[in-house]
Amino acid sequence: MNETDRIDESAAAQLLELRDSIDNIDAAVVHMLAERFKCTQRVGRLKADHHLPPADPDRESRQITRLRELAENAKLDPAFAEKLLNFIIAEVIRHHETIAGGTPGSTPGGKKT
Repeated sequence: MNETDRIDESAAAQLLELRDSIDNIDAAVVHMLAERFKCTQRVGRLKADHHLPPADPDRESRQITRLRELAENAKLDPAFAEKLLNFIIAEVIRHHETIAGGTPGSTPGGKKT
């Protein structure tokens, strides 16, 4: 017996509609993250070309403060937003370290761009 079998048709239809919206939002989030990482890959190559460090703690701190404010204004838990950004920042730094250790124009995994 599935979850929607235990509720009336109207509630089941609403549940499906909400879940369709969630699926669309998830797809948008994935596409937005992909675009963000395309930009950060370019930053990583620029940093590597100019022998800059992969991490920029001052920028990261400003971004966390900014994102926490955006989260508060959007009625999203700022602590959650900060955790998410910290996760993303860690991945970006890992990419930048990979780029800095690779060849110019390379991406993580050694693929040429």
